[in-house]
Amino acid sequence: QVQLVESGGGLVQTGGSLRLSCAASGRTFGSYAMGWFRQAPGKEREFVATLSWSGYNTLYADSVKGRFTISRDNTKNTVYLQMNSLKPEDTAVYYCAAKSAGRSVVAGSYDYWGQGTQVTVSS
Repeated sequence: QVQLVESGGGLVQTGGSLRLSCAASGRTFGSYAMGWFRQAPGKEREFVATLSWSGYNTLYADSVKGRFTISRDNTKNTVYLQMNSLKPEDTAVYYCAAKSAGRSVVAGSYDYWGQGTQVTVSS
């Protein structure tokens, strides 16, 4: 069982930066692939980024590539999402998720989810 708690969301102006954190409970955190997803009002939840258990292998949605960076610190049971050059279209609730086996862009393949943190980018 893994419990995930996101933090770091907030209100930022266009072009600004935020760093989201996702703290995980459980001794097996290091064996899980992790992902970030987001959901804007009236839209489907969409993939943002994922990385392998080691942190060496990452994938990003085209819409955030070059602006967002996913990373993890297995000694702290935490995964991060550094978001730079934020745009109004990045406004959403951001969720972190954990899954066994390899990384994935498919939300349905994840086993555990956090409660989400709101990110609002003003124009």
